[in-house]
Amino acid sequence: MPTLVSPLDERSREAQPAASRLDTLEGKRLALLDISKPQGKEFLDRLQHLLEQRYGVAEIVREIKPTYTKPAPGALLEKLAFVDGVIEALAD
Repeated sequence: MPTLVSPLDERSREAQPAASRLDTLEGKRLALLDISKPQGKEFLDRLQHLLEQRYGVAEIVREIKPTYTKPAPGALLEKLAFVDGVIEALAD
């Protein structure tokens, strides 16, 4: 009889605190991070327009992750350290 293996990671972890929430988007600098999946750019184009027009975001920085299969490289995270928040596109 074959052995069934669960694809779930069952290791226990201590809960990590969530990032603090922004009180408003108005006047903030945000980064939009494209993770290199199909249609991500189109999604972020529309989101950028909405953030600027409806929510008064002062500045939007666009960056692209080299691949969606791995975490963002440290250099990319350092490059985004000056922004108030990051929105990551998970579109397909």
